[in-house]
Amino acid sequence: MPGGPIHQSAFGSEADLSRCVHCGLCLQHCPTYLETGLETESPRGRLHLIRALSEGRIDLAGNTMGHLDMCLQCRNCEAVCPSGVPYGRIMEHARAAVIESRRAPVPWRLRSLFLREVIARPGRLRALAAALRFYRRSGLRALAESIPLLRDRALLAPSIAGRPFTGTGVLARPKGEPVARVALLTGCIMPLAYGRVHRATVRVLAANGCEVIAPVDQSCCGALQAHNGDRQTAQALARRNIDAFLEDGCDFVVVNSAGCGAAMKEYGELLSQDAVYSERARVLAARVKDIHEFLLELPFRPPTGRLEASVTFQDPCHLAHAQRIREAPRRILQSIPGVQFVEMEHADRCCGSAGVYSFTQPQMSLQLLQRRIDEVRASGAAVVATANPGCMAQIEAGLRRNRLPVRVGHVIELLDAAYRAEHR
Repeated sequence: MPGGPIHQSAFGSEADLSRCVHCGLCLQHCPTYLETGLETESPRGRLHLIRALSEGRIDLAGNTMGHLDMCLQCRNCEAVCPSGVPYGRIMEHARAAVIESRRAPVPWRLRSLFLREVIARPGRLRALAAALRFYRRSGLRALAESIPLLRDRALLAPSIAGRPFTGTGVLARPKGEPVARVALLTGCIMPLAYGRVHRATVRVLAANGCEVIAPVDQSCCGALQAHNGDRQTAQALARRNIDAFLEDGCDFVVVNSAGCGAAMKEYGELLSQDAVYSERARVLAARVKDIHEFLLELPFRPPTGRLEASVTFQDPCHLAHAQRIREAPRRILQSIPGVQFVEMEHADRCCGSAGVYSFTQPQMSLQLLQRRIDEVRASGAAVVATANPGCMAQIEAGLRRNRLPVRVGHVIELLDAAYRAEHR
């Protein structure tokens, strides 16, 4: 391999890489393996490729990089692995090793550049969101989606609608003594694409006795950058968040985006080699709570207002598989009077969004999306609830593609609607 092999330590620890015993239990839970039937598109196959790369037995050929790039990092395999293989961590280190070797394929480098220079920079991201908002409002999106050659690509472009969320500082105070002082991660995509979800989250937390703040100096969580191999940018973003949230002295950091919550809970690992921040990272990570788990731990007040709707739930991968939170969102939905909860088949199977996957692997993304939309249709539900902005946008695109009159919403939006219905 030109330039010699990448040192094995760059791919993570030998202990991590050696945990896989090749039992194959992950195969029937891996979306890309189920679609292709190829060993190289399975977790077991990718682990074999990563070890071979680390030992210099294969080089950074296009087909090898293609197999690594096809991975969704949904971590479904990790959740079912009897040997406890930390697949998500291994894949992040492998992609980082490729990026840092300076021999990454051009598409990988361009993706890293976009995530670093646009997604991680609020001003540039707001400009992009404004352009996408115009694209939708002007009718250009509808036009593009009506042209067969452009349709599928146009469908996967993010849909930006509604008012952005711009709140900082103290967002809400409850009546009486607060039961907790919580900080809300506003993040990068959620406040621009789904500002209404943040507003609903603030109202729900206040209704359950919490004082809610949003630190001014917080940033993007770094999840997308870490997943795509740019650990340096992810670490810089993590340090900024650690400073912002610990300075505000909150009891908990509440997150309503599954991918962001999973990333922040893993700040301790991300900064484990940082002499200054490693301990602070562990302290902050211990305070991070997904909004659903936080409400159940309070415990939350069940609403008395009714919502007459049949609802199904699609598990975001980083909620079900990375954070291992499955029951909390379902219990919240089932607590709402009038809601008829319907479990959809393969609810925890990836929808194909996976961060920027729908742009880098559009064909596979659409295949996976169609599987989920078929299962939504079979459920007969009028509403699909989920808990991640990428999943929301992806499912909305699939519903438009199939012309299904089904609404998509965040679990917390439905709970908020039930609280507000109490006063009608």
